[in-house]
Amino acid sequence: MRYEKGHKETTRRRILDVASGRFRRDGVDAVGLAGLMADAGLTHGGFYAHFKSKEDLIREAVTDALGQTTKAYGEKINDKDWDFETIVRHYLSPPHRDNPEKGCVAACLTAEIARHSDETRAAFSGRAGEMIDMLGSRLGPGDPLAIRRRATAIFALLVGTLQLARAEVDSGRSGEILESGIAAALELRQVPGVTP
Repeated sequence: MRYEKGHKETTRRRILDVASGRFRRDGVDAVGLAGLMADAGLTHGGFYAHFKSKEDLIREAVTDALGQTTKAYGEKINDKDWDFETIVRHYLSPPHRDNPEKGCVAACLTAEIARHSDETRAAFSGRAGEMIDMLGSRLGPGDPLAIRRRATAIFALLVGTLQLARAEVDSGRSGEILESGIAAALELRQVPGVTP
């Protein structure tokens, strides 16, 4: 059976999209290949035409999703209405908290990725570094090392805050966690060596 040009890439893209959503929603270990392929409308046997292993899929799906998040926030940065505070408030918002399958993969899977291969961890770290650079670009002029350190701390704060807010069963307390994270991120921006 012959397929149209681009069919394989379209199918691969569908697998990546379904996998990144399922991984973020359910966790990497909870997602089996047979169920994942069924969700993508494909047979389990077709998986290996696109990926060498589940680890290969994890690496690509996670780094692709984090790259998409960085790109989306990067595009918002170019919008004059999206200042640093707006970015922080968007990241630490109830809709982002409540829809992990559509949100930042770092807040969903960092702990799991830490248990995977060096190759997967390195790919994830590279993409996380792009997100940190994007945040740093919104911190203003100043010492590049101070900006990078501050952006790293802010990204870690955002990720950790979102994780804690998702783990909290009391919605009021979860909202307080988000607000505390916003306040802390805005305070971290105001440091020596970084001109707002």
